Amino acid sequence: QVQLVESGGGLVQPGGSLRLSCAASGSIFSIGAMGWYRQAPGKEREYVAHITSGGSTNYAGSVKGRFTIPRDNAKNTVYLQMNSLKPEDTAVYYCYADYLGSARAWGQGTQVTVSS
Repeated sequence: QVQLVESGGGLVQPGGSLRLSCAASGSIFSIGAMGWYRQAPGKEREYVAHITSGGSTNYAGSVKGRFTIPRDNAKNTVYLQMNSLKPEDTAVYYCYADYLGSARAWGQGTQVTVSS
């Protein structure tokens, strides 16, 4: 099993920055890709970004150029660096980790609110 704990959400003004963290524990040796989804009120959960164990990244078009997803394998942690935030980025952000080839663990979610 893999457990994920997220931190770093909060309230930020439009144009500001925020960094989310997602720390993994448990069967960390089996973790492959890690990433982030988000869910805004009244909307379905949507993909944001992911990073493979080898360091390859992919981003949703809506965040490309504004968000990055660094990963620190020594700390078993993935981050989501969010810059130039917009009100439409307001959502609960969930990290995930794929492990043992076919299983997926989810974090508890952290609220990000972009508002003046």
